[in-house]
Amino acid sequence: MSNKITELFKIKYPIIQAGMIWNSGWKLASASSNSGILGLIGAGSMYPDVLREHIQKCKKATDKPFGVNVPMLYPNIEEIMNIIVEEEVKIVFTSAGNPKTWTSWLKERGVTVVHVVSSVKFALKAQEAGVDAIVAEGFEAGGHNGREESTTLTLIPMVREALNIPLIAAGGIATGQGMLAVMVLGADGVQVGSRFVASEESSAHQAFKEVVINAQEGDTHLTLKELAPVRLIKNKFYNDIVELYKTSPSVEDLKGLLGRARAKRGMFEGDLEEGELEIGQISGLIHDIKPVGKIVEDMLSEYEIAKQQVKMFF
Repeated sequence: MSNKITELFKIKYPIIQAGMIWNSGWKLASASSNSGILGLIGAGSMYPDVLREHIQKCKKATDKPFGVNVPMLYPNIEEIMNIIVEEEVKIVFTSAGNPKTWTSWLKERGVTVVHVVSSVKFALKAQEAGVDAIVAEGFEAGGHNGREESTTLTLIPMVREALNIPLIAAGGIATGQGMLAVMVLGADGVQVGSRFVASEESSAHQAFKEVVINAQEGDTHLTLKELAPVRLIKNKFYNDIVELYKTSPSVEDLKGLLGRARAKRGMFEGDLEEGELEIGQISGLIHDIKPVGKIVEDMLSEYEIAKQQVKMFF
């Protein structure tokens, strides 16, 4: 399945395992890369020394390409970027910040740079900044999201129309059918997050994985838009947010409720009541916890079956 994305990253299939905080350690990234897709380590939940350790372990666990996802709003960004270069990681996905800040610096050091966006406006800015590819992420996605609330179905063709560099679709994709749909709309590949949370190799807490596979339609909601929009499974913490909104809270009030380390408490430590449980709307279609290799195998099989089914209509 050769195309612009497989050629860019030197991988077998045009699928990227998203670099999600508290879920995407070296075990998930290396298993993903060993399955023929691109694995990403999620640097957003790692101190610099922890990131270095994960990169080194990933290099030992796979001889295939892998990358690091770096949310640029996190502290220690300079140290993180220097570690990535020192450890000779050749692929970086940036998000939550201005792509101009680091793209040239990384590319001068031989790094392929991809930036995550949620709108045509920011896709064009990223292209102007010189990135090698774009991830366009729809409203359905889990974790931190865009304020525009553009769905993947509408976002991908609009971004495709505006760009001339490779395009990766994200948000609400967990099956081969979903993969085919966004590629028909103009994507060159897909980035998958939520489906890999519910994998054996994910670093998420087992209790969180169980919540994901039991989630149903309507169990997630995008909230905290005044801070950084985030899609959460509805739990006690989410209900506390709803109650606070009834009082017309200030940004400081919202920050006070959020506090620190909510995502770690929920996804990594398994506090299902007081933690942030970040997951996408597609969780309603995820019903089991499987090895990464099996997830990839199933997606590719579904993709081929869907292609054959589409032919039957014409």
